[in-house]
Amino acid sequence: MPRRLKRSEVPGPEYHVRVTLPVPLDFAFEWCTDFQPSDAALEGESYERRILSRTPRRVVFEDLEELPAGWDWARYEVDLQPPDGWHMQRTGNHAHIVGDYRLTALPGNKTQFDLWWRRRPALVEYFRMPKKQRERSTVVAWKRFARAMGRDYGKPSAARKGTR
Repeated sequence: MPRRLKRSEVPGPEYHVRVTLPVPLDFAFEWCTDFQPSDAALEGESYERRILSRTPRRVVFEDLEELPAGWDWARYEVDLQPPDGWHMQRTGNHAHIVGDYRLTALPGNKTQFDLWWRRRPALVEYFRMPKKQRERSTVVAWKRFARAMGRDYGKPSAARKGTR
């Protein structure tokens, strides 16, 4: 297993997004870290996800997507830090990313979601995007996840994310 990197060890700008989730913290943590092959559809993407391993403290999965410029492949190693966070390292053919996710309970059974990450190009930088645009794109994806979480809240776990 490769050494776990810290965000500060990755050169380049640091990105940050914040989204309010319409669910309590414990539900948000469970939902966000229950990585599934169907996650692409929730964020309006077309990648294929394969879960390689899952333990109570670690999840490893790969995403593969065919793009006009060629294949985009990435392996994610996620260290779970219950009850309110997780650390992710992504190694791929287009970018390497290190990120930290943190959840904070808010009044009214809501949760604040914060994501900080750094990225650097890998073999080929196929999609250059300014920092603000990349952050806006990430907020859009997480707002889609927030809506899906809100729909799933209160359902039995077997019915969540529509995958089981």
